[in-house]
Amino acid sequence: MLVLSQDVFNDRSGTVIAMALTSQSQRAGFPLTHELAGGSLPKRSWVKIGQLRTLASDRLGKRLGYASPEDLALVLEGLNEILGA
Repeated sequence: MLVLSQDVFNDRSGTVIAMALTSQSQRAGFPLTHELAGGSLPKRSWVKIGQLRTLASDRLGKRLGYASPEDLALVLEGLNEILGA
């Protein structure tokens, strides 16, 4: 999961707002998916931008890496495009 919400929200609400990740190559391109290129994930990964979820923070395991600020900006741009914002 790519967690989008800030730590203060996560701590106070006990939930996180996140998008699904996959290591499987995706046929659907932007804005439905975005390959994370500039982060520190151990595997090649794609964000499924249309799969936005709220999860209990205690369901998350350990942090595996992070997305670069540039990747995060593109993910949010894709979400705005899907929502028509």
